[in-house]
Amino acid sequence: MIPLVVGVTSHRDIAPGDIEPLREKVRAFFVQLQEAFPGLPLLVLSALAEGGDQLVAEEALGVGARLVAPLPLPPDLYVDDFDDAGVHATFESLRKRAEVVLLPRLMEMPRHIVGSPGAARDRQYAKAGVYIASHCHVLLALWDGNEANGVGGTAQIVHYHLTGGLPGPTLHHNRMRHVLAGGDESLLYHIVCPRAGEPVAEGLHPLEAGWRIADDMSFHTTLPGDFRLMFERMADFNDDVTRHADEIDAEPRSLHGSPSGATATIEEVFHQADWLAIHFRKRVVLALRATYTVAALMGIAFTFYAHLPGNNSLIYGFLLLFATGGFVAMLAGRRGWHRKYLDYRALAEGLRIQSCWRRAGIAASADHEFAHDNFLQKQNIELGWIRNVMRAASLYPSTHPEEPGDASLQEVIAEWVGEPGKSGQLHYYESKTAERTGLHHITETVGRISLWGGIAISVFLAVFALQLGEEAKVTLVTVMAVLSIVAAVREAYAYRKADRELMRQYCFMQRIFTSARCALDRTHDPAQQRAILHALGEAALTEHAEWTLMQRERQVEHSKL
Repeated sequence: MIPLVVGVTSHRDIAPGDIEPLREKVRAFFVQLQEAFPGLPLLVLSALAEGGDQLVAEEALGVGARLVAPLPLPPDLYVDDFDDAGVHATFESLRKRAEVVLLPRLMEMPRHIVGSPGAARDRQYAKAGVYIASHCHVLLALWDGNEANGVGGTAQIVHYHLTGGLPGPTLHHNRMRHVLAGGDESLLYHIVCPRAGEPVAEGLHPLEAGWRIADDMSFHTTLPGDFRLMFERMADFNDDVTRHADEIDAEPRSLHGSPSGATATIEEVFHQADWLAIHFRKRVVLALRATYTVAALMGIAFTFYAHLPGNNSLIYGFLLLFATGGFVAMLAGRRGWHRKYLDYRALAEGLRIQSCWRRAGIAASADHEFAHDNFLQKQNIELGWIRNVMRAASLYPSTHPEEPGDASLQEVIAEWVGEPGKSGQLHYYESKTAERTGLHHITETVGRISLWGGIAISVFLAVFALQLGEEAKVTLVTVMAVLSIVAAVREAYAYRKADRELMRQYCFMQRIFTSARCALDRTHDPAQQRAILHALGEAALTEHAEWTLMQRERQVEHSKL
């Protein structure tokens, strides 16, 4: 199940008198999350440093949460920073109960460089903090509120989480998506934690606690509504996976990474999202067909009622059809079929790229950037749950690191890009382009038949107006009306399904995959091939995000028929 990930950043030098009150605050925070979102198991990211990191880790295990520990240094070097024997023992105890993420040495620096106090070692601590802030859904900060006074400190990590910027030359560059988006996906739970013998920031009170976001740094006693909705969407996904677990397990996997490899969790979540997207798409299509068929029958029934004598009972059929269409649309809306189809499809496509990048050995453009940072950046916060799932799924490769070789790269190229007319996404988009083109042709044909049929009947009525009886005229006018209704409903159905836009999208995707295939065939340099796959993934992520936004406005709406 997808967890609710809580990251931890904290001071080390907590006053002894504040430790127990802090424990109570942290424990109450975890209980609050568990009660609010029982469908989301808790996962806590803690570097297990002295002070608040260890305190939070202990409380997390106490409430049954899963503990993942991103360590900035190898354990034998890390413990050199623990002067107290009790702190050292607590670290070893927690490490045995945690899943350890050993971050790579920054810039591949030698062990003796990061093993000694200095800038390189400090950067490793900043790297661990950035990892936690980038992978968590909520950052729990035990912080006095004062500005940063060191590299990788609590204040810097809070600033990075809320704004995307990390002051100083610690990492390559700022994560600009947060600056441009207003930080509306960054959620902080702040417990004001004084350092031993030092005051807290002006305006704050020791042990004060509450929710804070970048756009409004005031304390909130309750979780902001947008974030509550985001977490509820994550819980919905878990519920749907649990409800359809047997069918999902029975379906063959379409990604072929190693079941026990670094991307196993990503591929498992992809399989779940992909199956659910197909499942809800079938329901959406069924609801659309039922609704638009009912709409056509309503129009025909009313036409017969209005023009043909002796059909008064058809008005009851008209009302019955209207009620049937309303019921189908209401059922689809209340159960969220359309939303779930789009969200799960977007999630599956994002995870597909995330998995392929990982297996091909494609690194992000900077040490602190991850695949989920590239997806759905411009969408509303409700869609942020998709990125949250991608964050959670990307934790597992960090706990089971692998170094992909050139063989894995070639496997990804064959599976993901594929060959024209044979395999991969290239063949998929070729077939989908042909399919959508055919459907668009059917819509145009129905429209042309209606148009020319109506014109023919109009000409016939004009030529033989004096020779035709009233009953014949009414019959011909009724046929014209029926043809118009069928054409209009078909056109509306095609619009609601976005056939024309999907045809363009599939053509675009076919072109970029064809271009990628040609570029890959022109080089045998693994570095260049990885660069091509990276560019292909970014283009595909952008297109999938735009598709999701476009389709989200086209739900099954009975009232507009």
